[in-house]
Amino acid sequence: MTQRCGLIAVVGAPNAGKSTLVNALVGQKVAIVSPKAQTTRTRLMGVAIEGEAQLLLVDTPGIFEPRRRLDRAMVAAAWGGAQDADLIALLIDAASGLKHKVDALVDEVAKRPEPKLLVLNKVDITPKEKLLELAAVLNERLKPETIFMISATSGDGVADLKRALAARVPEGPWHFPEDQVSDATDRMLAAEVTREQLYHQLHAELPYDSAVETEKYEERKDGSVAIHQQILVARESQKAIMLGKRGARLKEIGSRARTELAELLGRKVHLFLHVKVNPKWEEDRGLYRDIGLDWVE
Repeated sequence: MTQRCGLIAVVGAPNAGKSTLVNALVGQKVAIVSPKAQTTRTRLMGVAIEGEAQLLLVDTPGIFEPRRRLDRAMVAAAWGGAQDADLIALLIDAASGLKHKVDALVDEVAKRPEPKLLVLNKVDITPKEKLLELAAVLNERLKPETIFMISATSGDGVADLKRALAARVPEGPWHFPEDQVSDATDRMLAAEVTREQLYHQLHAELPYDSAVETEKYEERKDGSVAIHQQILVARESQKAIMLGKRGARLKEIGSRARTELAELLGRKVHLFLHVKVNPKWEEDRGLYRDIGLDWVE
């Protein structure tokens, strides 16, 4: 049988469920997931296999109104992810419907020349009448090739979507080995895993002006890896939140991140975290490069 391979941009508003969907299509975790909007910052690529097709899934940052340099870089990455795509999968949170940001996004995607699939997510918590009404409106505005109704969390409808994506990517050789599930380096993956723990454990207390930078990634002779990371925040008060009482919160963040990294990397991990206050970290070009974003003026 002929091999197929194609780039699929998974585009949507913040919190539509893009990372959850990419993880479900790949069959394991490659993108961080959080109930907090705008979790994804980089164009992380998940690599999924369906039959003879290799699907290169670009999990784009949620597209929103950019206010700061970091926001602009994230939005540029999102549209950059769609730039060379063979297909755009527009993911809509069906339960939330057509809010202002989603409305503008639909207009943007409708203008694009790439073939489009409309994916309505969270259908398990959306009333049927609302779902059908939303599908009809979006079908008219977007003119997608097909509409899929799924729940990325439960997995309902994901297998059908995966088969449809595989049938639509062009013929061509695979870009990655069969056992590779992401294009992220281990350094980037380590930073993302720690950042996910910040979201999970700090919830509403976590400010967006924070970042995780992997400063050192050392392979040890015994097969383990030592990872040194700094968590950047803008203010001393944020550092206090991050550390917790007598450093307990940072220890817990480190412990959970270490456990997950050991599982993902398949080896023992020594993780060293420290928190640094830098009010101007968003102006550090090197940090943008490290977290996989382009510098945007």
